Amino acid sequence: MRRMGVDGKNVIYFELFGSFSIGTAEDGERSGSIVPGKAGKKVLSFLQYLIVNHTRSISLEELIEQFWPEADSSDPGNALKNMIFRARSYLKRMFPEQKELLQKRPGCYMWNPDVKIEVDAERFEQGYLESRRAEGEERVRLLFRTVSLYKGDFLAGNESDWTAPLRHYYQTLYLDACREVLSALQEQERWKEMIGICEQAYEVDFSMDSFVVYHMQALTALGQPEKAVERYEMFRRALWQEYEIEPAEEVEQMYALAAGMCQNVLSSQNVLKLVLESGDEKGAFFCTFGVFRSIVALERRHLSRSGQTSTLVIVSLGDQTAPTTDSRRLQRTLMEGLRTGDLVARLDAGSYIVMLSGASMENARMVIRRVEQKFRRTYTNSGARITFRMSPLEPLTAQ
Repeated sequence: MRRMGVDGKNVIYFELFGSFSIGTAEDGERSGSIVPGKAGKKVLSFLQYLIVNHTRSISLEELIEQFWPEADSSDPGNALKNMIFRARSYLKRMFPEQKELLQKRPGCYMWNPDVKIEVDAERFEQGYLESRRAEGEERVRLLFRTVSLYKGDFLAGNESDWTAPLRHYYQTLYLDACREVLSALQEQERWKEMIGICEQAYEVDFSMDSFVVYHMQALTALGQPEKAVERYEMFRRALWQEYEIEPAEEVEQMYALAAGMCQNVLSSQNVLKLVLESGDEKGAFFCTFGVFRSIVALERRHLSRSGQTSTLVIVSLGDQTAPTTDSRRLQRTLMEGLRTGDLVARLDAGSYIVMLSGASMENARMVIRRVEQKFRRTYTNSGARITFRMSPLEPLTAQ
């Protein structure tokens, strides 16, 4: 089964997002779909590598280096010939009417130039780039189309080394597109569409604070604050189970708004029970920045009476980091490495502010160095560079 494009070329369409599939296309629109037949993992990975690089000729040396490292084959040249034969046979089964799709050239292989190859990942990337240049409703339309092309991780199930950086790249592009379309939909108050985008984005990264905020905002705007509270509780549980950290302040603020809209008046007995309930949490106390400021103000009053000292520390990640991952790692290290009387709040994606209660500047330096050492021992593969600034907490002076 084949189609002809407007330029007279046969068109084959490959889907690389989610389940790998092959189809026909005409003028950029899919007109058929074939789930690939059985093949070995290495054959599929080899074919997928050729598809991803279909716009250029691929040297024999590159293919051998990619699929037959030094220790993997005693005769890599012959192994390559065998793999090409298997890949061609596979394509022939998929497209029996097509002429030879993979062609040999001096020192390289390339796709038959009479066949037009279209790939969903390329359309996805192009759509996103076009949206960056567009404005208004056209930009929203392009972003929607781009997001809809992402049906799952790039070449899901292919764990070859060459797929990892591309998978991460397309995930990042997808999440950026989601954030941009959500921002545009928010301005237009298109709440139901926002919810749909958020639910899709969770499949890629459930822990993104911004998606939860957009989702809760949309639910609240639609008059469903109780669902916004449920969404928050699910997010908080999952975040703690996976990373042992609390939601960001903007999530807490959205939760407070939603909870305030649906909260019933509590009896005095229930209020006392709520206040007196306490867990057996160990380590530092994590809170929003607003709560942090209130506790610091209280601590300053305490210092003016007790004559003791406390220290404020800003702990930040350097530039060479994976912001989301290393930020969570740093938060977890702070929570586990500090005392129960210490206080931690997040300032931004890569910075935290800490109050070390009863600690002098000298003691604070020792504490932070221990935290940094713990981070290094625990996350040996992290490239994060931790920096810190500290200052003594001044007692509150009488006016």
